[in-house]
Amino acid sequence: MTVRTCDILVIGGGMAGISAAALLAREARVIVLEMEPVPGHHSTGRSAAIFIRNYGSNVLRALNAASAGFFSEPVDVASESLLTERGELMIADEDEREALARYLDGSSGLERISPDEAVARVPILRRERIVEAVYEPDAQDIDVDRMFQGLQRLLKARGGEIVTGAGVTGIARRDGIWEAETPAGRFQAPTIINAAGAWADRVAALAGVAQVGLRPLRRSAALLPAPEGYDLRGWPLVVSASERWYLKPEAGKLMVSPADEDEVEPQDAWPDDMVVAEGLYRFEQAVTIPVTRVEHSWAGLRSFVADRNPVAGFAPGADGFLWLAGQGGYGIQAAPALARLATALCLGHEPDLPPDVVAALSPARASLATGKRVS
Repeated sequence: MTVRTCDILVIGGGMAGISAAALLAREARVIVLEMEPVPGHHSTGRSAAIFIRNYGSNVLRALNAASAGFFSEPVDVASESLLTERGELMIADEDEREALARYLDGSSGLERISPDEAVARVPILRRERIVEAVYEPDAQDIDVDRMFQGLQRLLKARGGEIVTGAGVTGIARRDGIWEAETPAGRFQAPTIINAAGAWADRVAALAGVAQVGLRPLRRSAALLPAPEGYDLRGWPLVVSASERWYLKPEAGKLMVSPADEDEVEPQDAWPDDMVVAEGLYRFEQAVTIPVTRVEHSWAGLRSFVADRNPVAGFAPGADGFLWLAGQGGYGIQAAPALARLATALCLGHEPDLPPDVVAALSPARASLATGKRVS
């Protein structure tokens, strides 16, 4: 079997892998291995597609801030901004006030609004269930498809390659070179980037590299018809403060998620009807309209390690093996910053992120060993 060589071999053709590969291809020969027939089949293609600057831990908020400029001016990827106005409305009932307070801690750009103002923005909300509400005007929709297609074009224009149907079945390192075995052939490079999403720990195991305790968690969504008599244009994303559900207007309809996090094996995820039904019940308790019909439902995987921060950096004791995984529900909006970090580490450049953020993303960080979780 022919062996193909490159400088950097990226395992995983989702947003993380393609973003990093497109940047690296400017200075290195890059090949991306994707197990599916097309890139972006799993989490990338099932994203809620929204950029929320205050979403996640302090580390993730730093990544969000570092990614913002790319979305506004996606040089070499798209001709105009990838963002459009949306806004995020977070509401809390009496039991969720503590959760809302945690979200507000360290947040910026949020506006406290009254329950009446919340209902004015989204008229189907039950006024009596809202005790507190905050609004984030800077939350914006991301054109994920345009971003992803633009990054693939950029990668190919720079001489990079995407090989599909190339699920990795074996990895070995000999004489400073990694070799990956796939149904599409064998591939060699001194550096591997493990951007395999929910499968990243399995890829590490194939390479004999210590795993990071990745947990794939299913997240479901359902598409509902627009409620009669309401104009959804201008409605923000609405999230319950404890993330029991969220809704987002989507092409004239309502996308509702039960915000589930059920641990599953890495797989092509599908929704559990009972989980979706329970989530829609919680949604119904918060609104004045009944759920009469589900037009479509789907699920994706959000993969986390114990502290729920991404894992990005070279594996301790495994030369040339770089992690780019564990992005959880933040993978799209953090992709530009993580791609720049991966590129800097692979090419020996100084990262543009603060040292404490780089350390908090490293697979060598203490929290991965202790299982400590951050807020």
